[in-house]
Amino acid sequence: MSHVRIPPVLRASAGGNKVVDIEAATVGEALRALATQYPGLQQQLWGEDGTLNRFVNVYLNDQDIRYLAELETPVTLNDTIVVLPAMAGGAAP
Repeated sequence: MSHVRIPPVLRASAGGNKVVDIEAATVGEALRALATQYPGLQQQLWGEDGTLNRFVNVYLNDQDIRYLAELETPVTLNDTIVVLPAMAGGAAP
C-alpha cells in the first residue's frame, strides 16, 4: 500500500486523517481512490473536467510528479504521496 499524507487544510474532508493508506498502481489511481473514499476531497482535488486541480501540488517520495510521469507515475509498496494545495496570502505593499 501507498501512504497518502493529508495536509491540515484538507484533513476535515478526509475524516481528520493525517495519512490514508491506499492500494493503487499509479499516483492518479491513488488520488481517485482517496476522493472516492472521502467524497469531500473530490472538488478540492479534481476539476469539473476530471483533471487534477491546478492549485494542487503532488509529490511522490519528495519528487514533484510534474517532473515524473504526472498522474501516471507508478507507485509501489510503502511509497508516500503528499498532496499540497497551493496557498496564497500576504499583504499588498
